[in-house]
Amino acid sequence: MTTPHHCPLCLQRRPVLQGMALLLTLPGIVQARDGVDVGANSAFSNLVAADTVEKSAALQYTQMLQQAAEKNALGGKDHPQVRRLRAIANKIIPYSASWNPRAKDWRWEVNLIGSQQINAFCMPGGKIAFYSGILEQLKLTDNEVATVMGHEVAHALREHARARMGKSAATSMGASLLGQVFGFGQLGQTVTNYGAQLLTLQFSRSDESEADLVGMELAARAGFDPRAGVTLWQKMAAASRGAPPQWLSTHPSGDTRISDIERNLPKVTPIYERARQG
Repeated sequence: MTTPHHCPLCLQRRPVLQGMALLLTLPGIVQARDGVDVGANSAFSNLVAADTVEKSAALQYTQMLQQAAEKNALGGKDHPQVRRLRAIANKIIPYSASWNPRAKDWRWEVNLIGSQQINAFCMPGGKIAFYSGILEQLKLTDNEVATVMGHEVAHALREHARARMGKSAATSMGASLLGQVFGFGQLGQTVTNYGAQLLTLQFSRSDESEADLVGMELAARAGFDPRAGVTLWQKMAAASRGAPPQWLSTHPSGDTRISDIERNLPKVTPIYERARQG
């Protein structure tokens, strides 16, 4: 009969390992993650079914593309900027599910609209669009494009549109009526009506600040330099001379955004360095 061999070092470590296993299984123990911390999603998003918002977004996105195509303003798949945008998106999208598990099942799309508007967006469900104006007028580098894209994708991942719809529905319907439609039947119809505003939906200052930080982390994980957020907002500020001051706008001022980005760079720069080396 063979006597089992016990390594003295293993015997010494066993209680420690068992203790670690116990800690990992205790309720309420959350492992720290590297990157930014923006807290939980808004509770208002729970008032709205996610698939309702995403279906509405997909419909509106399709209609927008059709209208652009009719005006010969839709970039084809072989357009250099379309290829560029989709290549950057393909690096960012794999990191989206850590912020929103639904994202792994989204039917992501990336398109270019020929327009001088300095704008880009990502609708719920992963429907991304860039206007040619933001690329051409600001002469964005790939790192800056990734920063813009990460920001817009963050709005979708953090479900800012869904939360704002829920808040609007709750305000208009009232708490008592919400209680009567807890099954989301009537509320779903109300949200569908609010969905008509998805393309022009305005986010709050806190939404914008949150998207800046989450977007910066997404870009860093994808191997894009998060410091591009500083140069991006410097360019945006130069392009928006005469814009109203921060307290008259729903968007934080460029200086505030740059300050927030610089303060959070130490949290995401190591992530970028690892991605670049990997």
